Amino acid sequence: MFHAASSSPRATGPSSAPSAREPLPSVRSPADAVPSPRSAEPSGPPAKQRDAFFDNAKYLAIVLVAMGHSWEPLKGDSRVLQAAYMCVYAFHMPAFIVISGYFSRSFDMRPDRLKRLVTGVLVPYVLFETAYVLFKRTVGGDPSLPISLLDPWYLTWFLAALFIWRMTTPLWKLVRHPVPLAVVIAMLASVSPDIGDDLDLQRVLQFLPFFVIGLSMKQEHFQLVRRRSVRILAVPVFAGALAVAWWAVPRMNPGWFYHRDSAQELGAPWWCGPLMVLALLGCSLLLTACFFAWVPRRAMWFTTLGAGTLYGYLLHGFFVKGADYEGWYDAAWLHRPLGEVAVTLLAGTVVTLLCTSPVRRVFRFAMEPRMDWAFRRDATALARERAKA
Repeated sequence: MFHAASSSPRATGPSSAPSAREPLPSVRSPADAVPSPRSAEPSGPPAKQRDAFFDNAKYLAIVLVAMGHSWEPLKGDSRVLQAAYMCVYAFHMPAFIVISGYFSRSFDMRPDRLKRLVTGVLVPYVLFETAYVLFKRTVGGDPSLPISLLDPWYLTWFLAALFIWRMTTPLWKLVRHPVPLAVVIAMLASVSPDIGDDLDLQRVLQFLPFFVIGLSMKQEHFQLVRRRSVRILAVPVFAGALAVAWWAVPRMNPGWFYHRDSAQELGAPWWCGPLMVLALLGCSLLLTACFFAWVPRRAMWFTTLGAGTLYGYLLHGFFVKGADYEGWYDAAWLHRPLGEVAVTLLAGTVVTLLCTSPVRRVFRFAMEPRMDWAFRRDATALARERAKA
């Protein structure tokens, strides 16, 4: 669900807690995106304080992502768990993507921002796509699985999608009605089985409206969902969503929530694709708004972990897949309510630990590589250095 697009790898901590009536703090940098924002460039002006609200939102969303993945091998035995799974999958990635778009609002083709995009998104994509395939070859017993950077496997699709969305940001800022255009593109993708699996373009296009909506949002939109009335209304909305999901379990293909297949590939008539895109867009935005309404605005014990959500996102997959490959999910007690609760808590604990500073220090070489050796020095920066000298 996942700094990749952020501006500073080493923000030191969350912002101080704002009052309930204060507006949300201003955005620091156009390159700040999900999963884990950076502050300013090391050579630039002093970094502003981080916004606790967005760090909290990213942390809570990544916990839901990890829990949802841990439920996959268990959900077939419990209708309640399947309903919770469908409900969570309706909004956890849309929430990530909306925040990604919001922090991409000022992205342009400036060299320093392109550099951060390459080092924070493209390089981790290449490294983890390779690592996941090798992991499945060795631990999963599939030695024939090829390494293909054009066919994202498991969690890496988000990095490929984020790179494409970010590169098209100037275009979305140029067109007059970006959100309706993005929705039309998603609807057309849902009836186009010939798109294929390259770069998971079905997901890229079907999730596109959420990114464009994030690009179009302003601080006051987040302020609206923080009203007390919205927080109260979010309770029956989520309860209703769970009830609808429980009803839909035997009646609906959960593949619709993955947005990775066309209607025809899901065994539905072509005209169901555009209708489901619109229906799921409405449901996902409603649940995302309710999720944001519940996100704390003040600094919490987990706020600083919001800076490490890309680490949690990419690393927790090895634990989930490893447990599946090793047959740990075959234990009978895990398929009972107590076991399902234990797996859920364990998934939340593991992804929390993976977002901590020690883990980030160890894996920073893969997530936030400097790579100054790979780029030419910016002419403007060189001129400034000569002027100072």
